[in-house]
Amino acid sequence: MKVALFEKPHQLNVTHKDLRRLNGDEVLVKVTACGVCGTDLHIVEGSSRSSPPVVLGHEYAGIVADSGKESNGYTVGDHVAIDPNIACGTCFYCRRGEVHLCERLRALGVDIDGGMAEFCIVPSSQLYHIPGTMTPEHAVFIEPLSCAVHGIDRARIRAGDTVVILGGGTVGLLLLQLARISGASRVIIVEPVEWKRTIATRIGADEALDPMAVDVFQNVRDLTGEGADVVIECAGRSETVALSLKLARRGGTVEWFGVCPLGEMVQMEPNNVYFKELTIVGSYVNPHTFDRSIALVAANKVGFDHFVVHKFPLDGVHEALKALAEGKTIKSLILPTL
Repeated sequence: MKVALFEKPHQLNVTHKDLRRLNGDEVLVKVTACGVCGTDLHIVEGSSRSSPPVVLGHEYAGIVADSGKESNGYTVGDHVAIDPNIACGTCFYCRRGEVHLCERLRALGVDIDGGMAEFCIVPSSQLYHIPGTMTPEHAVFIEPLSCAVHGIDRARIRAGDTVVILGGGTVGLLLLQLARISGASRVIIVEPVEWKRTIATRIGADEALDPMAVDVFQNVRDLTGEGADVVIECAGRSETVALSLKLARRGGTVEWFGVCPLGEMVQMEPNNVYFKELTIVGSYVNPHTFDRSIALVAANKVGFDHFVVHKFPLDGVHEALKALAEGKTIKSLILPTL
């Protein structure tokens, strides 16, 4: 089969790899679509961990092509989405129910061969049935949406809250829609790229601010009076992390969702956190939120029709990564059948 194999930093090759035999609890999935994520970019650049050689791709969906004898009821022809994160089940964190913090967490597409391939072997425990009517192009958003659902859980948005989201990429646009579902009365997006601000407005943002053209702090104060109830940073930049603390009202919540580079530091004044009595939370991957994400997509509660999406064949994986890196798309999709 054809795969996109990551061998070492700056070396991602489209090549052929033989399929091994299935174990009893495994399923062979014919990949219909695989999303390209910022994590994939960081892996290829060498700035994010992985276990090469490995087939990349952790946002993907497909159709069951074969299954082992202990595959928990998955049969040929079933449409499925894949949760890439595999916890050990026995460490300190797993036994506390915090599986996403597992000391031995591994991921398909990072440590184990993933979805940038014609086929992928998946432990049956990582599969979720999806409706056959759900398009592959929509199904690939289930994984990032499941992370965003966890982020919304952590932010604890209440009905009537004002929410500021820093960053209007894939995650920012998903969080925008989830904030609306959670009852936010006003959602403000801060995003420097004009066409992304346009999308944000179309899918429910009350205000879309250009940080290159306006004083974001003053504009948020003018719009809210005291500052936002909840601020979610999802750009992964030290500047926006620092800004998030300024935009929250006294007693507000700040969530750091974006992934800043390892080793990057942010200057902050602890007295400001103390005086404002801020709640600061992080949000990491997707514990027990896959079913909820599938339900949201299946019910059309979260939409993608306004997203700018570019599709590529497996041979076009480098172009897909480039389009994402250059900010030309909300999501690059690999369609192995193209």
